Amino acid sequence: MKLNSFDEVKRLTQEMVAIPSINKEPGGETAVARYIYDYYMGLDYFKEHPDRVKCFQTKNDFVERHSTYAYVKGTKGNSNRTVIVMGHLDTVGVDDFGTIREYAFKCEELPEKLKETFKLSDEVLADMESGEYMFGRGVLDMKSGVAGHMYLIKYFSEHTDELDGNIIAIAECDEEDNSKGIITALDELVELKKKEGFEYIACINADYSTNYSPGDENRYIYYGSIGKLLPCFVAFGKEAHVGQAFSAMDPNLLIAEITRKMSLNTDLCDIAQGEVAIPPVSLKQMDTKGPYTVQTALTAFSYYNFFTHGWDPAQVLAKSREIAVEAFDDVVKYLNEQYKKFCQLSNVPYVELPWKTRVYTWKEFNDYLTELHGEPYVKAIREFTENLHKEDPELDLRLFGLRVAEEAWKWCEDKSPAIILFFGSVFSARIEMTGKTEKEAALLDSVEAAVEKIRPEAKRQIKTRMFYPYISDSSFMAVCDDTLAVQALRDNMPQYGVKYTHDVEKIMEINVPVVNIGTFGRDGHMLTERVDMQQTFQNVPNITYETILGLIG
Repeated sequence: MKLNSFDEVKRLTQEMVAIPSINKEPGGETAVARYIYDYYMGLDYFKEHPDRVKCFQTKNDFVERHSTYAYVKGTKGNSNRTVIVMGHLDTVGVDDFGTIREYAFKCEELPEKLKETFKLSDEVLADMESGEYMFGRGVLDMKSGVAGHMYLIKYFSEHTDELDGNIIAIAECDEEDNSKGIITALDELVELKKKEGFEYIACINADYSTNYSPGDENRYIYYGSIGKLLPCFVAFGKEAHVGQAFSAMDPNLLIAEITRKMSLNTDLCDIAQGEVAIPPVSLKQMDTKGPYTVQTALTAFSYYNFFTHGWDPAQVLAKSREIAVEAFDDVVKYLNEQYKKFCQLSNVPYVELPWKTRVYTWKEFNDYLTELHGEPYVKAIREFTENLHKEDPELDLRLFGLRVAEEAWKWCEDKSPAIILFFGSVFSARIEMTGKTEKEAALLDSVEAAVEKIRPEAKRQIKTRMFYPYISDSSFMAVCDDTLAVQALRDNMPQYGVKYTHDVEKIMEINVPVVNIGTFGRDGHMLTERVDMQQTFQNVPNITYETILGLIG
């Protein structure tokens, strides 16, 4: 290996972990961004070119967070080809650490505190005793990846003659929530494209990876990225006193049946290029009742993580709608069966319950109300949406959509039970790499060559796979779905245009193939989060380095 990166990457990782940067907690993410900025500004190259480093504030962000970038221009030739390396600087919370919360950010002290406080698995203890792993919140996800990029920027700033092109490193905030950091960074990338004439040819993320199963000791590199959508279901029922329960339509029952049909349903696994996405998973399920009463609920709500490899938003919408229709049908059938049995037990005549299946996508429901009420409805729902955002800018994106749907329901003359389906979260687009374009082929070839070069010196096998299996900001680097499919997302988000916008046109100005050459460890987002130091501090920077040289060396 050419680069002896271990010690420097280790030091940078520890120092950044020591700066808590929990998503949305004021000050933390900006503090890490400033640390990175100061590191770059301490290098001779950036003292000479201070305009090539920037710490920039995230737009439309009530927390007032910052991200950074730094770029090095190669002197080997005159090419404007530019490689983007990226990683996020925020972390998830540390409530799981309980009484030792403060030690979550102290890499050297944490292992002993964990042993003293918790009953740890044999695997964790073995990794701890091996001395091969560093523990701490953010060591794996993913400050060590950002540290590797910082090292590479430093190296290339001292060896500009190795590059016939440019490298830019972005460290963005807010990856763990709504990706506002990378959304703002797109503006910066577009501006640099205009200012410097950059031709973006590839993006290398360094987000975390882990084992697939117990005993799996392989280390992984991923082409492209999994996509994620969040279908949300609002069920409007019919209230009744519990003593007259069969005259009610319990929306909780509708939502429960959707969960039964949706959650971990392997028929909904998206399979592409021989790789299988995890099936949808329930992330929230609730009704909207306030204090206790003996009345059934009027409204219930749920949403589901839905990973994609090949399916676009329009396809996911159609599949989710089908699930809702089936669930509604089954609940109506079940209620009639139970009511019939109850009537027999009670020796009273049975009359079929009046419920009929009603399922709308948000677009269908919004169009229906627009046709019914015209401009007064359109104006009212627009003003409600805008005022809601002004009054409560911190309101969760998913609950925001729920509130808009509830407001629209007030305009519905037919109050018989219904389900409204909408998308409720930031669109993490799938990125599929097939080698069909020149840029894709070049990146595939460069990564494979880099892995072959580093593999003999690696302690464990390094393998390449398609589709990075976790949500990441890589999804904002390219667009694989067609315009009509993405329009289905826009049309079915009550929040769209006010609370959230997916700027396809801006992404298309970047539009590069993506690879994840990332950190490796275990237990991301858990209190035993830890990173394999040899793989992450040494192998990963070298593989990334060789890949960059293969592209613009």
